[in-house]
Amino acid sequence: MTYGDFAGARTMQQPSITSAYSGILALLYLVLGLQDSRLRRGNKVLFGDGGNIKLRSAIRAHGNFVEYVPIIVLMVAMLEMSGMPAMRVHLLMGALLVARLLHPLGMYVGPRTLQFQICRVGGILLTLLVLLCAAVLLLWRFLPGAFQLHAL
Repeated sequence: MTYGDFAGARTMQQPSITSAYSGILALLYLVLGLQDSRLRRGNKVLFGDGGNIKLRSAIRAHGNFVEYVPIIVLMVAMLEMSGMPAMRVHLLMGALLVARLLHPLGMYVGPRTLQFQICRVGGILLTLLVLLCAAVLLLWRFLPGAFQLHAL
């Protein structure tokens, strides 16, 4: 598959690295969802958190994952498909994986603990850094040509 104008067409790569990391992230998402369900069942809570702090933390860990991971994975996949070097793809997706592993570990401890600072705060900061890097790389890669008119 090619993209671009006909004279300078490039081959589009399959996002195989991003796909592999996506599989691992999907398993993490499954674990977060199962933890949420287990706590709901154990506390007999169908909707909301029932005032249970552990359930509230599980719901937020699960929700936070789905708020950030899909857009980052999509952006990195587009970068990989456009030919970004494999090491950069591994760096972005590896950092995202570490961030998403850390974040829920900090959700179950008090806010003034070292584990909270390292895991929850560190996890979200690393997630935001990956989001920012992927967004800037996408804009740097695609924005210059996005507004050029191509002859049909």
